[in-house]
Amino acid sequence: MTVITEANAAVAQELLAQLTLDEKIGMIHGAGLFRTEGVPRLGIPALKMSDGPMGVRREFDNDSWDAIYGSRDYVTYLPCGSAVASTWNTELAHDAGRVLGAEARGRGKDVILGPSVNIKRSPLCGRNFEYMSEDPCLTTGQCVPFIEGVQESDVAACVKHFVANNQETDRLHVDEIIADRALRELYLPTFEASVKQAHVLSVMGAYNLVNGERCCESPTFLGRVLRQEWDFDGVVISDWGGVFRSKESAQSGLDVEMSVTADFDDYKFAQPLKAAIQRGEVDEHDVDRKVLHILCMMDALHMLDHAGTPERESGCYANAEHRDAALAVAQESVVLLKNEEHALPLRRQELTRLLVVGANADRVHSNGGGSAEIKALYEVTPLLGLCGQLGGNVEVRYVPGYEALQAQGQTADWQSESLTDGTQRATQGDASRSEALRDEAVRLAGEYEHVIFVGGLDHDHDLEGMDRADMRLPYGQDELIEALLAANPGTIISLVAGSPVEMPWADRAKAIVWSWYGGTEAGTALAQVLLGDVNPSGHLPESFPMRLEDSPAHSIGSFGLKGSVEYAEDIYVGYRYYDSKEVPVRFCFGHGLSYTSFEYDGLDVHEVGDAIRLRCQVTNTGNIRGKAVAQVYLGLEGTGEDRPAKELKGYRKVELEAGERRELIIEIPVDQALRYYSSSQGRYAIAPRAKVYVGQSVEDIRLTGAID
Repeated sequence: MTVITEANAAVAQELLAQLTLDEKIGMIHGAGLFRTEGVPRLGIPALKMSDGPMGVRREFDNDSWDAIYGSRDYVTYLPCGSAVASTWNTELAHDAGRVLGAEARGRGKDVILGPSVNIKRSPLCGRNFEYMSEDPCLTTGQCVPFIEGVQESDVAACVKHFVANNQETDRLHVDEIIADRALRELYLPTFEASVKQAHVLSVMGAYNLVNGERCCESPTFLGRVLRQEWDFDGVVISDWGGVFRSKESAQSGLDVEMSVTADFDDYKFAQPLKAAIQRGEVDEHDVDRKVLHILCMMDALHMLDHAGTPERESGCYANAEHRDAALAVAQESVVLLKNEEHALPLRRQELTRLLVVGANADRVHSNGGGSAEIKALYEVTPLLGLCGQLGGNVEVRYVPGYEALQAQGQTADWQSESLTDGTQRATQGDASRSEALRDEAVRLAGEYEHVIFVGGLDHDHDLEGMDRADMRLPYGQDELIEALLAANPGTIISLVAGSPVEMPWADRAKAIVWSWYGGTEAGTALAQVLLGDVNPSGHLPESFPMRLEDSPAHSIGSFGLKGSVEYAEDIYVGYRYYDSKEVPVRFCFGHGLSYTSFEYDGLDVHEVGDAIRLRCQVTNTGNIRGKAVAQVYLGLEGTGEDRPAKELKGYRKVELEAGERRELIIEIPVDQALRYYSSSQGRYAIAPRAKVYVGQSVEDIRLTGAID
């Protein structure tokens, strides 16, 4: 595990003493769009960074957003954060991070800007696809091994966005009013675990304000919480364009200012900061602390050449091993939401003709979404995946069914425009053209026995810099799905997206499959699940509400406003609200079906030392191998305060052969299981007792117990 040591600090102190003010200033702000300035005379290199959480971004010119390479910066396109969380598999999360770190190092990077771990508060946030979950326990469980995997390659992970970057509307100026309880229980825990458990080497400050403080100059979050409470000794990097004032940011825990424009000498940490120091408004020691953090991280990454420095990892990218790892994550991220009458898997021996409908069947997603865009070596679409898996004995016909323009929402210079809300949504396409495509698809659906619809969202809707307007499927897809089900009731509905959508037709569909932006082998993974070559084992990392107005961010709090947003729902986000208030959802948190079945029995709960130990038996009662996800929820009691009915506190995924029975042991530290933030006391406290629930989702509870 890569950590900053006393030896790193000693090297950093020695170098710091030799630096001039100009050299120190050069190290703490962008001297290129993705690099700082080095100090060649002392062997200090520039710090080189890159987006993003789904793969290393293409190479840009130093001072413009022009791509400068031909084929040499194609990389492995990794599944999005939601897909990693949907696996509920910590080993796969580590593998995804390991691939990202190796590819970043292979591309010569020192810091990779990910993972993105903000809590999903509303279904409409444009960056939800980057984020993992509505739940801090699941986000933390997947994030920690991901970071550890990244940093194995002498690359710093940069966990982001600190803190509460939950909407894109007015993202540079919105002030989010959040109570301490919600901050401490929902929005801060994953960042805390990233620092204390994963030993992340860098943190990115968010654009937004929280309770009146800009995140990139916040004395509360960067100073008291991050530096003092959590003892973070790594590097804090601003989001690109997130610094507005030299003095206030310089006196905070921020170390490096980055932005999207080429006026590097005018950055707030450049000449304006030097002038403030010369006027006596800022102490040079504030700059020294920042440079010391940078040098410590550099030495921990083996970037500084001195006696005893180990050889730095070289990394590699775009290789077969990395594509295999991406496929494994994609396979376990696919969620079987509904499967009546055993509609899935499709039986190869019964397939002679197959109709595939939907623009997402033949659409790639790697080249959009904002800073998560990837120059992918390749991306298998669902249509290619199906055709490739089925082979030549099945006639596959494809029709789009609706018109969806390909990734027109981002111009070449969208990044610089994003600081002035410059991104625009693509047009919806020609209405008469869409009607003709729908009529064709519906007519053909009545002629084919087997029909698969592949629709959902795309990166004109799941997009940095812009929130969605509603939860409805775009391009008239709901009307098309209704017509397809009327023409062929057995139509399989498959959706690709990064956020929940309304499904008014769900009761009529026999089978519904959900997949995320699943990386370079996404289409292969989806096809393997549909055809039964892979038994689905993905579980939802977030709730899918019936309607947008059911979401607590919209029914209790506010979302998507300019100026100020109230998090009035407090800790009642996602399933904590739906489950506690008995609000029906379309599909609940943790839900995911399999082609086999599992039974649970024999729950035993004991306190062992400083941990709660749960034992139970899980049996595969079906006739094929499958993977069960045992989810442990607690209902805290005796706190004297209102609490959610259930809160996820632990989970474990296990593979079982047909008929196999296995004992599961899940241990949860007491201060994790029973800890809550007391609003009345203004501090953390331990609940005296709790109900225990073990199941396959927050609603599918199989076993109950108690902690007294």
